[in-house]
Amino acid sequence: MSRITPRRWGAIAPGPAGVLATGTAVTLAVAGTVPAQGATTTANDAVSATRKIKCDPKTGGKLFYDPPSASKKYNERFRKSAALPKLGSYIPQGVGTWWNWSGSKNLLLVAMYHPGKRSLIVGIDPATNKVVGDVSIAPTHAGGITTAYGWAFVQGSKHGIRKYKLSTLAKKMKQSGTPYLKATGSERKVYWASFLTSYGDSLFAGRFNAKGRGKMYRYKIKSNGTLTTMKGAWEIPTKTQGLLVTKRHFIYSTSAGNENLSNLYVVRRGQRDLDKAKLTCFRAPSMSEGITDFGGYAYLGFESGSYAYRNKPDTKNVISNLHRAKISSLIRLL
Repeated sequence: MSRITPRRWGAIAPGPAGVLATGTAVTLAVAGTVPAQGATTTANDAVSATRKIKCDPKTGGKLFYDPPSASKKYNERFRKSAALPKLGSYIPQGVGTWWNWSGSKNLLLVAMYHPGKRSLIVGIDPATNKVVGDVSIAPTHAGGITTAYGWAFVQGSKHGIRKYKLSTLAKKMKQSGTPYLKATGSERKVYWASFLTSYGDSLFAGRFNAKGRGKMYRYKIKSNGTLTTMKGAWEIPTKTQGLLVTKRHFIYSTSAGNENLSNLYVVRRGQRDLDKAKLTCFRAPSMSEGITDFGGYAYLGFESGSYAYRNKPDTKNVISNLHRAKISSLIRLL
């Protein structure tokens, strides 16, 4: 069984519970005026949504990306990181981390797709921000990617998760060109796999819900890559695109529409109901997607810099780099 590298920052104690921003904050309620993040529900999700969630839009701070500004909280915490490759023909989605992929070296993994073509897994060295290699896989929207117990897990169908042996992926990643990697076995059917991530021995996957809050489930990971569904669902924010998990927190990347800003939610773990959880929310640049952790930093990806959106006049922010922020700075917002 392969070893799971411990996440040292996961034990950082959260700061005092904070109050959600007021004043200029936008209220997102059941019948809110911001449908991209309105806290509505659907019969399929059957979750409550009565609490008014306020996402802070106050601008300010140093702008380091294509304007307009998302929010002061974002600008003060995030900075530009590695450039995303192949944006002329692929759209980035899931972002994950691969610890000790080659000796003591680590990789950031970016899953990318192009309708009608094979998808890609791209490896980026976080120490140099350079692309190490890429591997093609069977077509998928690639909404999530993560690694654990010697396996890479990638979204397959909207209800399916594929698995790939990391030992084989490593060999392919080191080859020239873009070699093809076949999944091991058939995909695991789950409630939904719009996004996925892992923490310790658990994989989290859930639904992107465009009309209201969604749900996600936890799956116990075995050494052979099988997933066991754990009881109970978590309520998640509207239009969740990506998730980062720490020992005590969930950090959600949420977005929809190239003309809209994104939102980032920092949520204290423990409560499965968002109406009861301690959380904060603030604006991020448009079209945020996957989010992962490495070295105490959160790395956030965007699809707005891809060929599909960068030349559209209504794309609010065109971003072709990963952005990163200290996880401790996000947690302290609570």
